[in-house]
Amino acid sequence: MFSAGLQQPEGSPVQTQGRGRVGVVNSVEERSRCSRYRLDVVMNLSAQGFAPGDVNLTELQQEPCVDGWSYSKDIYQSTVVTEFDLVCKDQWKQPFTSTVYLIGIFVGSFFLGQISDRFGRKPVFFTTIAVQALFTFFQIFSTSWEMFVILMFFTGLGNVANYVAAYILGAETLLGKIRVLFLTLGVGMSFSTGYVMLPLIAYFLRDWKSLQMAVSLPGLLYLPLWWFIPESPRWLLSQGRVEEAEAMMRKASDMNKVKAPAVVFENYNAEDYTKQEKHHTVLDLFKTSNIRNASVTLCLLWLTVSAGYYGVSLNTSKLTPDPYLGCFLSAVVEIPANFCVFFSLKYMSRRICTVSAMVLAGVSLLLLPAVPPSLQWLSVTLEMIGKFSFAASANIQFAYTAEIFPTVLRNTATGLCSATARLGSCLAPFILQLSLYFTFLPPVVLGTMSVGSAIGALFLPETFRRPLPETIEDMQQCKSVMHETEVSLLQVENGVEERSRCSRYRLDVVMNLSAQGSAPGDVNLTELQQEPCVDGWRYSKDIYQSTVVTEVGVGLGYASHKT
Repeated sequence: MFSAGLQQPEGSPVQTQGRGRVGVVNSVEERSRCSRYRLDVVMNLSAQGFAPGDVNLTELQQEPCVDGWSYSKDIYQSTVVTEFDLVCKDQWKQPFTSTVYLIGIFVGSFFLGQISDRFGRKPVFFTTIAVQALFTFFQIFSTSWEMFVILMFFTGLGNVANYVAAYILGAETLLGKIRVLFLTLGVGMSFSTGYVMLPLIAYFLRDWKSLQMAVSLPGLLYLPLWWFIPESPRWLLSQGRVEEAEAMMRKASDMNKVKAPAVVFENYNAEDYTKQEKHHTVLDLFKTSNIRNASVTLCLLWLTVSAGYYGVSLNTSKLTPDPYLGCFLSAVVEIPANFCVFFSLKYMSRRICTVSAMVLAGVSLLLLPAVPPSLQWLSVTLEMIGKFSFAASANIQFAYTAEIFPTVLRNTATGLCSATARLGSCLAPFILQLSLYFTFLPPVVLGTMSVGSAIGALFLPETFRRPLPETIEDMQQCKSVMHETEVSLLQVENGVEERSRCSRYRLDVVMNLSAQGSAPGDVNLTELQQEPCVDGWRYSKDIYQSTVVTEVGVGLGYASHKT
């Protein structure tokens, strides 16, 4: 944002002397920044003693500003725009530069996710850190816009890819509350802190090359962490590298002063992982109905969140004429969003978190057209609520996606969703352009997309307080709408319909119906085969922590079966 510094030229040296072509912009007469009256003609008329009022200016010949431009330095000392004169006939290169960067992010997210599932989280993480840092630094030495934009592509290639790899590495290595803490406050607050620091650094480094150096070189300081950050033990198991995974777990046990068991991975079946779960691609995300439904729904969610996030972020420049202050305010609002996500994911289901954030974002934007112009503060408040909600939803989607998909597809799935999100960020500027036809059309479009995506999120499987799936078969057992609502056998007691505590519909039959896309209302439940609760029971601890009943499994008065 600050390196590009979208600027307009003040004019050529001739224009500053009053010879610039006069035009009308927004009903106001002003001098052109991109053309002038032909210098030899103006000088000839001046030599003949003509005054400006003696000449019909519309008949004078014109020429481009062949002597170059002078740029205002009130805000920026130098930018990429001023460095390569990306103005007037070359002004299209300004948004195209950003587009190339987003294309790099798209390619990196799409392909490097699959590479990470094939070769490991750790190599991709550190390689993309180096790629991003080095190519950002190399941009300083660009001798042309073409060279700069090629380097910009490779900068984007490593940008989000290392974020995704780090996110998945942490999700697979950490457990329980620590994992939730890392996925929310750990990652989210780190991003927000960097976001808040950016306008502060840019305020003091107003030369684009100095800013590039300040944001690129610190990335190289992380490379020595290669010798301290372990590979994902879940990924190692998925590749059949049991000895390495066990050695890592024993080292972790020693560091935490916990005694490791004699056999760390007692239930590990090498054949299940090494023969059935190798060499998966993005196509595996669309082979079965329940994985396909989750993939499509999450892709749409990510696209909507990204479009809304960037749409609202780009529009925050209207909050204040100072771009540094506007960027700072837009960044600060994400800090409380991260805390909100942390507590929400800790105590609430993922579906409720996702739906609530998307509905709040959609409603806040849909209310904007109803705000009278005199209540500008209310419009700003609703817009900031939208930014808060989209920032929170983005954090939730990373955690939700990592928990839904199995280890062998987790990075591929997150990469695909992240790539789809880049399409949303590319759409955001075009959605904002709809304001030319109707002022409030952009918030109406983004708000409608948000509410629609919230409805789609209702059909995602729930992952709250459930272990991460390791194989595709594990994900097949994730509860869809059909599975979650209809595994328990329905029976009538005292005139009230309730779920049986002692039997259930046959699990394989329900899973098959769910895979076929059957909804609860499509099936005659009385005809489904039944089976006892062979997986045991869960017991309420509202009154007792444990009893003889729960210990030996007799008496089913307080039991609810496992599904």
